[in-house]
Amino acid sequence: MPMAAQIEALAPRPAPRGSSPQRIADSITARAQTSFATGMRILAKPRRDAMRAIYAFARVIDDIADEDWPLADKHRLLDDWCAEIGRLYQGRPRSAIGQALLGPVERYDLPKTEFLMLIEGMEMDADGPIVAPPMTQLRAYTRRVAGTVGMLSMRVFGAWIGPQSERAALALADAFQFTNILRDVEEDAAIGRLYLPREMLDEAGVPADDPAAAVVHPDLWRACAALGREARAEFTAARQAMSGHSRRALAPALLMTGVYEGYLAQMEAREFRRGEPVRLSKPAKLLRGIACLAAPIAPRNPAG
Repeated sequence: MPMAAQIEALAPRPAPRGSSPQRIADSITARAQTSFATGMRILAKPRRDAMRAIYAFARVIDDIADEDWPLADKHRLLDDWCAEIGRLYQGRPRSAIGQALLGPVERYDLPKTEFLMLIEGMEMDADGPIVAPPMTQLRAYTRRVAGTVGMLSMRVFGAWIGPQSERAALALADAFQFTNILRDVEEDAAIGRLYLPREMLDEAGVPADDPAAAVVHPDLWRACAALGREARAEFTAARQAMSGHSRRALAPALLMTGVYEGYLAQMEAREFRRGEPVRLSKPAKLLRGIACLAAPIAPRNPAG
């Protein structure tokens, strides 16, 4: 497909005549084969449709940031999606995804700022590649590309009860994103990215400005272990914040937590030394998710 057609395919276009905006969102989600699919399946249809619409939006703008296109084209498309979010909150979206989001935005009181922050996160990737960011910059990035989805999801799940829900959503988002970073170090380095924090690389004596050199350095595991400890701490913080919520409402988040903790546990077991890619089979994902769903949620003050 010519580049111009590829670019146009990711613009906020109207649904073809006679097609369903929701079906278009569903098809984008299905093609992605995301780990989040397990959690989505147990939701009632209106909530499941809402999550698929949110994921379709995130998938499209992530693809814009990742494509090997001129930076001007990426920013133009992301600006177009910013404008589409503006139209969405005026009740007149043009795109199929915007139309699929219209009902959920109204039904679940989804904040406009979260959609705009998600676009900001994709702009950070588009302007990249991101290489060895300071920890403060990495957390700013994860707040945008993962925290936004967590904040929206808690509302769609029907779990939102205020500041405690925000703490749970953001801690879990960091835990998931840090785990993804650790799992995908080699894959990211192949496209010139290195999300491991600069402070952790420096402490381990790993070159911070050369992703290709970093991934073959014998002490890379030390930097990975440091970020792994951060991921584990975020899982612990998320469990403490989730303690005051309805287990039923949190069920999708708990299922996904089981899967991502499974990835982290595999890396912890080999002390974060690099080797075969970390994978979980579909049955393993299901078993881990169910085990997490059935386990007690940590009390708010375990020391008390």
